[in-house]
Amino acid sequence: MTRSLDEDICFRVLRVLQQRPTISQRELAAELGIALGRVNYVLKALIEKGFVKIGNFSAAQDKRRYAYILTPRGFTRKAMITRRFLARKVAEYEALQAEIEMLRGELGAVTDGGTQGHGAGEGGAKGAGPDPAAGS
Repeated sequence: MTRSLDEDICFRVLRVLQQRPTISQRELAAELGIALGRVNYVLKALIEKGFVKIGNFSAAQDKRRYAYILTPRGFTRKAMITRRFLARKVAEYEALQAEIEMLRGELGAVTDGGTQGHGAGEGGAKGAGPDPAAGS
């Protein structure tokens, strides 16, 4: 579980950096919903592994701003973890679809007369006769 979580964070960081290389660490943390320290840690690891390189963002007035650029190894790594990320998400989606269908079936069984003798649920049970609270 931890490996896939770490890989998901790396995937999301690489994806954002590819789209917006001049994003600040603070902005990246806010966008991904993770702690600034975690972003710093992940960026350092990506740089150490050669997936990202740092360049000064020359158009910035604050010369402490950097551009985070994916290296060729970074693009290759991103493609590899994108495939695994997508496979996990498709599996989660299919499992969720199956669970939804199962719950719909259970709900259908309950609302199609399965509640008789157990008190009326929403709308009452089918064939239960007139509603005494309706004042007929």
